[in-house]
Amino acid sequence: MGSYSVFAAIDFETANTRKDSACAVGVVRVEAGRIVARAKQLLRPPKSDFIFSAVHGITWADVVGAPSFGDSWTQLSPLLSGVGFIAAHNASFDSAVLAACCAAAGLKVPPIPFLCTVRLARRAWGVFPTTLPAVCRRLHIPLRHHDPLSDAEASARIVLAAGRAIGSLFEKCVLTAAEIALTEKEGDLNAIAQQS
Repeated sequence: MGSYSVFAAIDFETANTRKDSACAVGVVRVEAGRIVARAKQLLRPPKSDFIFSAVHGITWADVVGAPSFGDSWTQLSPLLSGVGFIAAHNASFDSAVLAACCAAAGLKVPPIPFLCTVRLARRAWGVFPTTLPAVCRRLHIPLRHHDPLSDAEASARIVLAAGRAIGSLFEKCVLTAAEIALTEKEGDLNAIAQQS
């Protein structure tokens, strides 16, 4: 496992309730308190069934010519090299999507723990509701919600703000394997997507 001073943040947008239906991803890398790299990629999911276009604005027409997750992963995965954790807002959703997309592409899931910025914001500032827009308003973080790069960068900035405000809460906010397994049901993803 890498250092906690080096971490990544990730955000997926999905076409539908299937975990392997990622249609966009944003990743940022943080080193020594600074965002040092950013990447955003539209992804062609395995099927053309889009039911969340009204949420994120992405349609099948936008991604039909985009690379699949598997084809994109070789360019995105170096941003995770040596990180201590991956931050995500509602990390059980993004970790489940990453695992399903890796499985569908025949790739190994990176053995990196996830830090949930929903949990972090609740513990650090008592923010309720803990939607990403609500936390960003509280912390004055710019956000274009459901743009995966903006959402990933916001998650990284929440971690940085928490570190400045109260120190390390990482061990209390990292998801366990059992918690991630709770998202295995297809219905859980729909509920999680609506909350984030």
